[in-house]
Order: sequence, then C-alpha cells, then structure tokens
Amino acid sequence: MTLLEPAILTIITAATPLLIAALGELVSERSGVLNLGVEGMMAMGAACAFAAAILTGSSGLGVIAGVLAGMSLAALFALMTLGFAANQVACGLALTILGLGLSGLLGADFVGARRDAMPTVSIPGLTGLPFVGPILFGQNIFVYASFALVAAVWWFLFRTRAGLALRAVGDNHVSAHTLGEKVLRVRLGAVLFGGACAGLAGAYLSLVYTPFWVEGMTAGRGWIALAIVVFSSWLPGRLVIGAYLFGSVSILQLYAQGAGVGLPSQLMTSLPYLATILVLVVIAGTRTRARAPACLGVPFVPDR
Repeated sequence: MTLLEPAILTIITAATPLLIAALGELVSERSGVLNLGVEGMMAMGAACAFAAAILTGSSGLGVIAGVLAGMSLAALFALMTLGFAANQVACGLALTILGLGLSGLLGADFVGARRDAMPTVSIPGLTGLPFVGPILFGQNIFVYASFALVAAVWWFLFRTRAGLALRAVGDNHVSAHTLGEKVLRVRLGAVLFGGACAGLAGAYLSLVYTPFWVEGMTAGRGWIALAIVVFSSWLPGRLVIGAYLFGSVSILQLYAQGAGVGLPSQLMTSLPYLATILVLVVIAGTRTRARAPACLGVPFVPDR
C-alpha cells in the first residue's frame, strides 16, 4: 500500500489533463468537426494561465485566462472551417503550429518564474483516512471537475434535446438542416466548448501538474487526447478508461526508469506515444471506426 498510493496519485494527476482535453474534443467531433489543434490550444491555455496567475497573483484568474485562450484559438478555427468551409485537417494542423509558437512568444518573459501549485481539497475526517483518504478526498479541484464534466457531457448528449440535435448534426448535417436545426450554430458551440476544455487542461499543466512555464510543456498530450477520443468510440464513459490507461503508461515508464529497468531512457519516455500508435492500429481493424459520426470532418454549406 505504501508504494501503491503514490503511484495511483501520480496516475490521477497525469490522466486529468488528458481527460479534460479529450472530453472537449469528443463533443466537437460528435458535432461533425474534427479539430486537430488540441495541442496548440492546450499550449496557449498553459501559457496564458501561468502568465495571468503570475501577474494577478490569483490562480482562479489564471484558470479563466487559460480557458479564454483556448476558446480564442477555437473561435479562429471555427471562423476558418465553419465560416469559410476550409479543410478541417489543414486548419487544425495550422492551429497547433500557431498555438505552440504563440505560446512560446507569450510565455518567454515567464520562463524560470515559479508559483505554488493550487492546493488540494481537504475534507476533515475523510482526507486523513489511510490510503483511500488522499486518493478519493484529497485531490485537486481539477480532478473532481473532470469527472463532473464527464457526467454533464453524458447527460447532455444522451438525455437532452440539444444533445440529440448535436449528435444528429454530426451524423447527417443535411437532414438536421432540413429539420430546422442550426447546423453551424450547433457546431460553433461544440468547437468553443472543445477549446475551453483544451485551455482548461493547459491551465492544469502550468498551475497544478508542474507549476511553472516552459515552452513545449504539453509534450504531445493534445495528440494523445485525440487518440483517446477514438479509443473511447466517442462515448464519455469510455473516455475515462482511456485517459487513465494512457496516464498509467506515462507514469509507469517513470517508475520503471527509477527502478533501473535495463532499457534506454529514450525508449521508456516514448512508451506513451508508442501505446497511442498501437491503440490506433488495433482500432483501425475493429468496428470502432463505424461508430464515428458520419459527417466527421465534412464541411457544411447551407446553399449546397
């Protein structure tokens, strides 16, 4: 138990940003929009959150800044793909490049600055319980927010009319438009939500996970979040399993290096990304691809 508790705690911290970012992308893809710019939005969220927290002295304002940064890039993506019907794959890749470069520029003055991590929740009588206390009742607010978001997204998608409309738009935007649904409006809301989640995940990285800013600190997590969406078959419940599975791989390779496993450290560090490729290859041969929204990546122009 002495060894298991810190391992579980570190897995939770590693999985949380993946879960939050993947959840936003899931909603976006459910509406039929493929946004490959998650990595760039996360980087901007991390940079703006840390900069705002340093300048204002408030982590709460830092979180808000991170969310707004992610939404700003998502709005730019929406303008290009929804407003001008540009290719979603090309715009997503451009958004990643823009976000990574712009975050490095905005965060240049804050390299080396440090700030205390946001405190964890402490519940008297529960947090102090052996083993289960720190794991269930002593987490950061981001961890509880991630599970609340999963429940809220599941309820929205499968228990509300608005969620039904969003799924209909993703499966057949022409039919949804014929029935009177505002396809572009629905997709705009989904894209902005995805940007907000990516920015929130970035804020977690710079304010909680490693409370400092360094260029490239997202380290490919945005791409892993994209893979988790496919792994989950676009279902919020399975998203939790995917995020914690990939989070476990990320942390266990660190423990393996610390235990002196006789493998090159470069190979151990690449394990999360190798696992991502392996999962995508396996999924490519299953029925999971058939569960993807039918209009995913297809632009909608009402006049056509």
